[in-house]
Amino acid sequence: MNRAALVHRASFDERLPWLAGLHTPAEDQWFYRERVFPKCTVWSAFGNDLLIGIIAFREDWIDQLYVLPGAQGTGVGTALLGIAKSQARSLSLWTFQRNDAARGFYEKRGFIVTKVTDGSENEEREPDVLYSWVASEEAMR
Repeated sequence: MNRAALVHRASFDERLPWLAGLHTPAEDQWFYRERVFPKCTVWSAFGNDLLIGIIAFREDWIDQLYVLPGAQGTGVGTALLGIAKSQARSLSLWTFQRNDAARGFYEKRGFIVTKVTDGSENEEREPDVLYSWVASEEAMR
């Protein structure tokens, strides 16, 4: 759980440096221990015996998907997302509007924008976007 929190923080801070430092490492660890692992199905990716990526999802929802910056663009995120897609008929997730890399990643994998907000309802007060994906009829057979 602590390693998952470290992957989250490293990826988050790399892609969203203007939001770095919002939480302490202890708060990140608490979040994964108390919220993510108990409520989600969690899968991890390893490289050279090190945790390099994590996805946490529940029915119709992706809560977390993070890949270490050095492992991004290598297929790790696609593989983790594929696991969640294989277990769902539909999925939704939030990302920040300014996170162009994440937005491009999800859009290339079939997610569409379903809502855009000004960020007033999220902890970071950062404009965000809701993405949704629905499995094809062929995939549901």
